[in-house]
Amino acid sequence: MSEKIVQLNEEVIKGQLKELVRGSVEETLNELPEAEAEKLTQAEGVAIPSERTVYRVMKEIGLVHHPKRKPNGITKADREARKSDDLLKRDFSADKPLEKCVTDITELKAKDGKLYVSAIFDCFDLTVLGLVMDDNMRAELCVRTLDSAALSYPAPRGAIVHSDRGSQYTSGAYRAALEKHGIRQSMNSDGGRCHDNARCESIWARMKTELFYDRIELQSMTVEHLKSLIWRYFISYWNRRRICSANDGLPPVVKRRRYFAALDATA
Repeated sequence: MSEKIVQLNEEVIKGQLKELVRGSVEETLNELPEAEAEKLTQAEGVAIPSERTVYRVMKEIGLVHHPKRKPNGITKADREARKSDDLLKRDFSADKPLEKCVTDITELKAKDGKLYVSAIFDCFDLTVLGLVMDDNMRAELCVRTLDSAALSYPAPRGAIVHSDRGSQYTSGAYRAALEKHGIRQSMNSDGGRCHDNARCESIWARMKTELFYDRIELQSMTVEHLKSLIWRYFISYWNRRRICSANDGLPPVVKRRRYFAALDATA
């Protein structure tokens, strides 16, 4: 590839990245039609450069954040509760939707209290299947997240949902919800660290980097404002617009649609 073409490609990537963060964070999260999301990586005659090149461009325009500390899980294990086997063993690859999923809770501190965000992500394309937020992290939060995923994406029966060994996930209420939806439970290995659920930790880190770090002071916002912002980030932006390297540069919705289109074509 000639130097001129490489420079052209970098300018295109830089333009796309700048477009994603133009203006305020609120503007970044505006609705985007699914057809438009697919065009983000389909500029005519432009080859997508390596991930290292994209990283360099991101650094140049100030999109790279270096966290000051390693993530620590906020859930606490119930050492007396029955544990489930680790069915994923840090293998987060999936060949089809609703085969393997991961779930976790993260905490955000607003000016008027704490907000706990619970989500289920599909390992196939990183789609947010279920998303629930509340001012507490009791087991009911995780039960509602399962119900949210089953309502939005029917037919989860047989799917694996992997979590840490927090007491929310070993509770009777959560396991009853898993059974109701026909979902198989997987948990971090005994004594496992956050690496056993690294996919969730990575997505939380990206969300906080893109929304808050060096942009918005979390404790200047109310809990209700945070709820609105995070909902729009994941449902409008992440699922439909966010370019994911794990999806070969496609937003989750585009990879998912292509999978089902291929099935229809071979039927």
